Amino acid sequence: MEPQHRARAPRLRDLYDRQLRREARPDGPGCRVERVSGVVRQTGPAHAWNGVLWSGLDDTTADGAIAGQIDHYRSVGLSFEWKLYGHDTPADLGDRLLAAGFTAEDPETLMAAESDALPHDVPLPEGVELRAVTDEQGVRQVVEVHERAFGTDSTHIGRQLLDRLAADPDTVTAVVALAAGEPVSAARLELCPGTDFAGLWGGGTVESWRGRGLYRALVAHRARIAAERGHRYVQVDAADTSRPILHRLGFLTLSTTTPYAYGG
Repeated sequence: MEPQHRARAPRLRDLYDRQLRREARPDGPGCRVERVSGVVRQTGPAHAWNGVLWSGLDDTTADGAIAGQIDHYRSVGLSFEWKLYGHDTPADLGDRLLAAGFTAEDPETLMAAESDALPHDVPLPEGVELRAVTDEQGVRQVVEVHERAFGTDSTHIGRQLLDRLAADPDTVTAVVALAAGEPVSAARLELCPGTDFAGLWGGGTVESWRGRGLYRALVAHRARIAAERGHRYVQVDAADTSRPILHRLGFLTLSTTTPYAYGG
C-alpha cells in the first residue's frame, strides 16, 4: 500500500465508525436503533437486519454487554448478528462471543474508495443491458440472481428491498443486468442520508457470466450514482473473490468484519 494510502485509511475508518456505526440510523421501516450498555444495536421485523452495529467495550464490560444483547433479542423473539470489526475491543471479543453461543461466519474485508475517483463508465459485455429495479418483478430478478450466484435463500433480501423501495426509495437503488432478458448479475446501493458514505451490497453474478467485467461495471454504475447523490465515499464488505478487483479499482482496506450469529 502506498504511504499516503496507509495514512488515509485510519482516518477514513474513524469516519466510517462514527457515521455508520456509532451514529447509525434505522435502515428500514419498522426498525429502531438503540444505544445501551456500550453497544449500538438495531431491532426490527424478523426479515430485517437485527444486530449489534458497534460496541465500545473492555475486559470488564464485554461479558455483561454480550449477555444483555442475548436477553434483549430473546425477549423479542429474534435471531441476531453481532457485526465484529477487526479493530474492536477488547481484542478477545470474538472468543467471548463464541463462548456465549454465537457462531462465526466468513470474515470479509471492509474497503472504501472516493466515489468520484472510481471509473464511472465501464463497458458492458455485448448484449447485456442494465435495468433499474423499481417494482416487484425487478426485486424477484435480484433475488433470483443472488440465489444462483451465492447458493443461499435470499427471500429476506427481497423483502428488505421491497420495504425500502416502498417506504424510502431515496435511500436505496438496485440494478439488474439482463442478457437476452435473463437476469445474470445484480447489485444494490444503500445511501445513508446525512453521511459521506454509500454502501455497495449484494454484487453477484451467475457462474456462467463471471469473468466478463459485470462486477466492475456494476461497481462503476453505483459509484456514479453515489457521487451524483453527494456521497463522497462508497464502502463494501468484500469477500475474498471481490477484494482483488476492488483493490485494483482503488479501494482502500480499512479493517476486517466478521458476522457472529446467534439463534435462528
